[in-house]
Amino acid sequence: MDQRVRDVIQVLQKDLGREIPVEELARLVNLSASHLRLLFRKETGVTPDRYLKSLRIEKATELLENSFLSVKEIMLKVGVGDLSHFVRDFKTARGLTPRQYRTHFKAGEVRGGGPGARP
Repeated sequence: MDQRVRDVIQVLQKDLGREIPVEELARLVNLSASHLRLLFRKETGVTPDRYLKSLRIEKATELLENSFLSVKEIMLKVGVGDLSHFVRDFKTARGLTPRQYRTHFKAGEVRGGGPGARP
């Protein structure tokens, strides 16, 4: 994988709760925003924005499984500001709402949260 893409991924993972514009990420690796988007998509198969969204879903899944934080607290911790968008995106990724996922996980009805974990 291209080192510049690896560097961007590290920044995204480190600053998960922060909304980082693609232009800022591109400056960090000395690329234009459009070149970064093309390179990132070539290397990962998704745009930086979509990659960040998947990182947030993964972290939210981990927090649902391993913490007593409320769904709203988790949403804010992973950098999402709108509850309805968070619930919709989580359900699209995991097949259940965050609350349903936590309930099913605690009952042993879903496997731990790798990408695309489903009941």
